[in-house]
Amino acid sequence: MNELRPAEDAADVARARAGDTAAFAALVRRHQDRVFGFILRMLDARDEAMELTQDVFLKAWQALPHWRPEASFSTWLLQIARNAALDQLRRRRLVRFAPLDDGMDVADAAPGPEARYAGRQRQALLERALQRIAPEHREILLLREIEDLSYGELAAVLGVPEGTVKSRLARARAALLEHFRPDAGAKHE
Repeated sequence: MNELRPAEDAADVARARAGDTAAFAALVRRHQDRVFGFILRMLDARDEAMELTQDVFLKAWQALPHWRPEASFSTWLLQIARNAALDQLRRRRLVRFAPLDDGMDVADAAPGPEARYAGRQRQALLERALQRIAPEHREILLLREIEDLSYGELAAVLGVPEGTVKSRLARARAALLEHFRPDAGAKHE
């Protein structure tokens, strides 16, 4: 994930709002991987995610005059991406979950073959569990655990109070645990 730079974002947004397309291009470069990764995990379809990522930046460009400088640009952008992904899921009437980054390894620091296999098994169980939970649970877990948003940022993206974020996150974690039993494996297929 690219390092977030709120001060650069604010400067680039100010220039982009004045019509500087190069400043907006810098914003796109800075945030495209994060937006694409989030959408890909929500939709589990690379081509769809690529197209939707472009749509998100087009919507952001069009909505730029309405962006409030006191809001974090990255949070605002993720809110647009979230809405676009949920709209796409509604259109498909099919909810799937994309695998987490292939480079993510759950195994020990110096794993042998058995530990690597066990790590891959746990990763697969986690991905299947994420596929089984409701989209609103999956999205809040992705935004918190993968995108590393704070409770305040989550509240802004989801458009709810922080207390609601905390309760939704607790329900989402409980739902995930219902489906994730690394020691039970085949019992929860």
